[in-house]
Amino acid sequence: MNKLSVLKKPSLWAKTVVAAVLSVSLLTPTIHASADTGVALPKAKTLDSASATGFLDDFFAAEEAKPHYVGASVVIVKDGKVLAQKGYGFADKEKKTAVDPASTVFRVASVSKTFTATALMQLVEQGKVSLKDDFTKYVTGLTFDNPFNTPVTIGHLLTHTTGFQIQDVQQEDVHEDFDKVVELEDYVKANMPPVVREPGTSYLYDNFASTLAGLVVEKVSGVPFAEYMEKQVFEPLQMNNSGFLLEDKLKENLAVEYNAAGIVSPYAVNPTTWPAGGMLSTSEDIGKFMIAFLNGGAAGTNRILTESTVDSMEQYRSSIHPLLPDTTYGFEAPFQLPGAGSSPKIITKAGDLLGTSSYMFLIPEQNTGVFITYNQRGILRNFLYGQFISTFFPQYGAPVKLDPYVAQDEKELSKFNGYYSDLRLDVLVSALGTEGEGDLVITDVYMGTRPLKQVDDNLFVDSISNQFTAFKLDDKGNVSYMKEPYLNPMGYSKKGAVAVGFSDINKEHPYAKQILTLQSLGHIPNDATQSFNPEKSVTRAEYVKNLLELSNVKGSKTTELAFTDIKEHEAAAFIQMAVELGMVTGNGKGLFHPDKPITRQEAAVMMGRLLALQYPAELFESVQLSGKTDKWAIPAVKMLVALGLHGPEVQKDSKGAADFKSKQLLNRQEEAAIYFAMLTQPTDQIVAALKQEQEAKDKEKEKEAPKAA
Repeated sequence: MNKLSVLKKPSLWAKTVVAAVLSVSLLTPTIHASADTGVALPKAKTLDSASATGFLDDFFAAEEAKPHYVGASVVIVKDGKVLAQKGYGFADKEKKTAVDPASTVFRVASVSKTFTATALMQLVEQGKVSLKDDFTKYVTGLTFDNPFNTPVTIGHLLTHTTGFQIQDVQQEDVHEDFDKVVELEDYVKANMPPVVREPGTSYLYDNFASTLAGLVVEKVSGVPFAEYMEKQVFEPLQMNNSGFLLEDKLKENLAVEYNAAGIVSPYAVNPTTWPAGGMLSTSEDIGKFMIAFLNGGAAGTNRILTESTVDSMEQYRSSIHPLLPDTTYGFEAPFQLPGAGSSPKIITKAGDLLGTSSYMFLIPEQNTGVFITYNQRGILRNFLYGQFISTFFPQYGAPVKLDPYVAQDEKELSKFNGYYSDLRLDVLVSALGTEGEGDLVITDVYMGTRPLKQVDDNLFVDSISNQFTAFKLDDKGNVSYMKEPYLNPMGYSKKGAVAVGFSDINKEHPYAKQILTLQSLGHIPNDATQSFNPEKSVTRAEYVKNLLELSNVKGSKTTELAFTDIKEHEAAAFIQMAVELGMVTGNGKGLFHPDKPITRQEAAVMMGRLLALQYPAELFESVQLSGKTDKWAIPAVKMLVALGLHGPEVQKDSKGAADFKSKQLLNRQEEAAIYFAMLTQPTDQIVAALKQEQEAKDKEKEKEAPKAA
């Protein structure tokens, strides 16, 4: 095999979304912010123009805020008036173009969903659509499986409770061809997902549902979605700098987007008009919407909604616990505040794209709304929300008063034990177990291990930030779902099934934990009559395909393949995607040998190339290896050893050197161990500890170094 190397010029998608492979760093802002938005309960300040402006100026000038934005635009409204509307930083850092809240356009991402819901609710109040109707009444010609007797209704689309298999944006949906047009209906027909959970029983943040909602608007109204939004929502509100098509002044005034690597290249998205996340707007325009919504749908002599419709959109339609509501028709629950949960008196909508984040939150009983958008994806909004509530409305962050509760004993708590995978990103895995009376212990790759103290029947509070984790039971009293505050508070995690093992794998097998966990989570068949063949060698194609599928990465649709010997291979699309992601390289002339058994060091290099985008190789230089490893594979092998991404076959000798058995062929049980570790090892914490250790060594060397004469 030829030495592997990283792609010198990854695609737009690879540069911006590769973190979805082996990592879920796209969600880490929420993880960190949830733990950091501590809220004290001082005396509330009166919210007026002076205090709102002062709050914003102080917030954006704070050293803690500066690293989290390049340019930001924000508006605060109350009682039908704009109290403060300001821009901070740069819309274009290189040109020193300042953000103007009236004219600087941002991609508001999933805040678009609130506007799509508004359009659909207009048709509901006109009697043209019913929330209880099967959505296929309005969109015909779709083919998809629904094994349940319950149809997917319009209400399910609006509340993210469809039961659809996750269908998020794919690689080919983000591109640089601005002349390309993909019609909304064509996109839906080409990507229609099956229903895999009974509609109405679980909450999963559902981009495709909002895309369908937009198609319903288009079909029922008889006009293109973008045109409907312009005529029926934007024009009545005089939102003159808003739209769903990236063209003309919206394109000219669009803020440059940034990420950790620098500028995000300009991009277009499929479908061309994207109801779930394609809206472009300014903070001034969003302020006009918030004022109208808080005024019962009226904007001067114009009206976009009736008061009764606005009232219905303010009501939460599902929750896993009263302290943890899910969604309304068009809005979602606010970030959890320590000890307070997510206030049902506040409605919000967050949005994220490749280089932008946004957040709109409304407090109807205070007739107050806030919107922030900024051209660097991250946690700034979380800080602003917590500080705004603490400053002006601390009552919504006050710790709830729970009745005294006698926690269940270890036996009763055992029903919560098991592995849970996020419904949207099943690589987000949490392990639950019991520890003494009254405590559950939860572990995941980002937050590590922490106890959960029971405070209600199915409600627990964690020890990190005093935030809540809740569980949902089915009709038989079995635990079915969990909602926790860190990995993905925008949805539920599903409890894994009871693993039945294989004909050649029982609970005493040395790799039983790894294999049975993957079986429980649905990554391998849960069928006891099948054989697992634990010692069978894994081929190069199998490894690539399995690794990418586990990471929720689909095969490439590229027809120009990087290797001449994969053209007719069943894993060709995944091998090509591995090339596009930098796992392997190929120029279209060489061979991949897809059916050749893969060595352990080759497997390590493929995974290591992806991890190297996240973790610097120099952190692992001090790792000691024994046995034989080819020079080109040493950095990757050291990385996997340090991160614990292996099974019990890797042992350390008395000197601490690990034998990775690099030149041996990888077998199925060892492959399962790698994937299990990938889902459960707290790699971020391991790396943080290594960094601290390295910094300590560097300081020690500085002390020992002789002083210059």
